[in-house]
Amino acid sequence: MNFFENFFKIKENNSTIQTEIVAGVTTFFSMAYIVLVAPNQLTGFSAEHQAVWNAVYVASILVAVIGTLLMAFYAKMPFAQACGMGLLSVFSVCFMLPQIVSGGDVEAGYQAGLVIVFLSGILFLILSVTGVREYIARAIPDSIKKAMAAGIGLFIAFIGFQNVGIIQDNPYTLTQFVDIHGAIISESGIAAAMPAILALLGFFLIAILEKRRIKGGVMIGIVAITVLYYICLGTVPNLEMGQVGQSFRDFKEIGFLAILNPEAWKNAFSVEYVGGLINGIIYVFVFCLVNMFDTVGTLYGVASQADMLDENGDPINLGKAMTCDSLATVASGILGTSTASSYVEASAGVAAGGRTGLTALVTALCFAACLFLAPLASIVPACATAPALIYVGVLMLGNIRSVDFSDLESAVPAFLTMIMMPLSYSIANGIGIGCISYVLIRIGTGKFEKKDFIVTMIALLFVLKFVTISM
Repeated sequence: MNFFENFFKIKENNSTIQTEIVAGVTTFFSMAYIVLVAPNQLTGFSAEHQAVWNAVYVASILVAVIGTLLMAFYAKMPFAQACGMGLLSVFSVCFMLPQIVSGGDVEAGYQAGLVIVFLSGILFLILSVTGVREYIARAIPDSIKKAMAAGIGLFIAFIGFQNVGIIQDNPYTLTQFVDIHGAIISESGIAAAMPAILALLGFFLIAILEKRRIKGGVMIGIVAITVLYYICLGTVPNLEMGQVGQSFRDFKEIGFLAILNPEAWKNAFSVEYVGGLINGIIYVFVFCLVNMFDTVGTLYGVASQADMLDENGDPINLGKAMTCDSLATVASGILGTSTASSYVEASAGVAAGGRTGLTALVTALCFAACLFLAPLASIVPACATAPALIYVGVLMLGNIRSVDFSDLESAVPAFLTMIMMPLSYSIANGIGIGCISYVLIRIGTGKFEKKDFIVTMIALLFVLKFVTISM
């Protein structure tokens, strides 16, 4: 205990070992949903791709462990990392779902995406260690950074609504709310709408539990809806323990070190899997930029809540925390999952008193235990994890409240960034249109300055993308 006391300087940070342990467990329960959501999201909630599901399951846990341990021992901060929800959606939409829908090679699309993640991580690391990342972060308009997080939240929620049929296709209005009446009078009966109903119930349950400050509200909601799902179906889930070994085998054969496969590099910049060389390059930059601003926002938000800001208003050990994030992203590509990112749910641990890296260490150990729970995790249906997506969307949308909507220079780029993500089904499009609008407004009002150079370069990159690539 003395080692932890001295290494993490617990007393100096006005905390105790007991408090740090409780905070670490609290952080874990607040973000443990990612263990189930990551493989479900990347495989399109389809049981037909169990091997990829297993590989992503193991890889996502290992990335959470590695990234959070880096935060614990290098940055010594109470932050936690796991697969970022926003880029998880991008990975799924860009590399996995097209193959699933078209009946293409899902594993090839998955491995092509891992190459993009790996390269974005390398770029991310270079930007972090050279300090360029902090310079770029300060150059992007504040309204766009806040809107990015909010837009990703809307996008995530929209995907959650779609995955369980809460939002359905409509030939006249494009989308509609689940047709419960239509399901009741159909041959299959109410069972056809049951996933959507259970998902809505799960979302309301999570909201109530979190409002009442009950720890682990998200996981409680997932477990409760899973039980209800099997009761409603009248079936018993399969808990074959042999799946633990199979998960590790699939991880080794499909995900781990897939970036060493020459074919994966070819596919990462091919027309068939990413739309061509230019598109592949843009994906690398998009993954890097989105992760950058998501992480910056999270670090500032959590550090502010913990009162861990320096005299300039920046998080303590900001540079080290950013380096941890970039290293975890590189690990994501190597191990076989989507981009790692710092999690805003770490604020739950901070609220519980966490102030040091010991909080992150405890969180990492909790994630490590999940490696051997694959049989339990795989029985959780989409209607049980979709509420977590929707709930995270609510949390991320809160970032928009600090945008000054009385000033059109802030309001228009923020609005376009946020709304275009779900409407165009692309996070990248939202960012690009937001940056383009900002630059045009600055030029049109005669306020363009040298500080706008970086955002102008980003805007031009997206103009090139829109003109040359169909997405």
